[in-house]
Amino acid sequence: MVKKTGNILVVDDNEDLLLAARLFLKQHFSVVHTEQDPENLPTLLNNENYDVILLDMNFTIDATSGVEGFMWLDKILRLDPSAVVILITAFGDVEMAVKAVKTGATDFVLKPWQNEKLLATISSALSLRYSKLEVDRLRSREKQLSQDIDQRYHDMIGVSPAIQKVFATIEKVASTDADILILGENGTGKELVARALHRQSPRAGEVFISVDMGAIAETLFESELFGHMRGAFTDAKENRPGRFELADGGTLFLDEIGNLSLAMQAKLLSVLETRKVTRLGSNKPRNIDIRLICATNMPIYDMVAKNDFRQDLLYRINTVEVNLPPLRERQEDIPLLVDRFLAIFSKKYKKDITGISASALKKLQRYHWPGNIRELIHTLERAVILSESKMLQPADFLFPEAGKDVEGVVFENYNLEEVEKTVIRKTLKKHDGNISHAAKELGLTRTSLYRRMEKYGL
Repeated sequence: MVKKTGNILVVDDNEDLLLAARLFLKQHFSVVHTEQDPENLPTLLNNENYDVILLDMNFTIDATSGVEGFMWLDKILRLDPSAVVILITAFGDVEMAVKAVKTGATDFVLKPWQNEKLLATISSALSLRYSKLEVDRLRSREKQLSQDIDQRYHDMIGVSPAIQKVFATIEKVASTDADILILGENGTGKELVARALHRQSPRAGEVFISVDMGAIAETLFESELFGHMRGAFTDAKENRPGRFELADGGTLFLDEIGNLSLAMQAKLLSVLETRKVTRLGSNKPRNIDIRLICATNMPIYDMVAKNDFRQDLLYRINTVEVNLPPLRERQEDIPLLVDRFLAIFSKKYKKDITGISASALKKLQRYHWPGNIRELIHTLERAVILSESKMLQPADFLFPEAGKDVEGVVFENYNLEEVEKTVIRKTLKKHDGNISHAAKELGLTRTSLYRRMEKYGL
């Protein structure tokens, strides 16, 4: 006889009944636990995942009201909303059992039970449990995916030797399960590389989960990555799988891994070595099967030398490294990128923009792009929104030339709106507020300059 996989818990104050249930059910199911005292239920449910729970309706001597059964049914469902509970009841309590089914129980069995009927009831309940767990897993994945995935700029493009080298590496390693470390400046497209690796891997049909490690507070690190049980901390109102569980079978992308503290690095290393996670508030480890991809814009090897990053963790995550070139090292790709995003934004904003002038394109290629492709995308989007002509001109792009400030202006950052605001303010001051002269120097019409001044409150 082949035993079915399934964890069964029987809760009843009758010791003889528990013995009979255990002897019979152990012949058919892999794990069978029994418990006389329902007060131990919270501890049992915290330490073990039970697929089916058989629960007596009355525990106090001579009690027949079923109040205790209803109370413990409610507590079980609060601890595990996907729990499958079968009530154990006497023949005269059938009406009460039916009421309990309407309030959350899955089924009921009459005692003394017939073994064949008990086995059929539990087998049916077991199938329901697996269905509930699958629905919960898919719902959690869908919720996470809706937050994580942005498909607007799905493809990577480029003809430069630097980006072609990246493409060649992706083709070589995508079909493996090797752990990948992607290195590159902000805005170079590290997540695009991670998604390309996933799409070309045997796990392409499974989930891709992206986690910004720099955005996770240290106090929430374990909960976000490893999950938690209801009641594990103040705001833990329901059981929740962590990102590792959600990524099971698929790819887990840990972005900005260089931002982790040494304490968080140690916890992450432990999980990566064992491929098991334990939710906060639980003692039960769960196996995980993931393809790990990490990324950082930080000098990771310098950090190891300074003991700011664990060397053993670095060895664990970088079976293969992918080094992404900054945009300034692949200038021949700028025309392709410009064409791609001009088409996207012209359609998005319903603008009849046919292209970009040669002088404007040359201006884009001379710029040093500290924000890389992300900055280029924002620059083009802004130009499309504000342009009043069908062909983008140099005046549609306002930023300092590489390595220089504009008219002595020092920029604390290269946020495009802040740069434009600073340049306009400086130019107006230079011409003593003369709109015509300022507009002429900026390459704008008076109307365009007024519009920008209104936008920035100048």
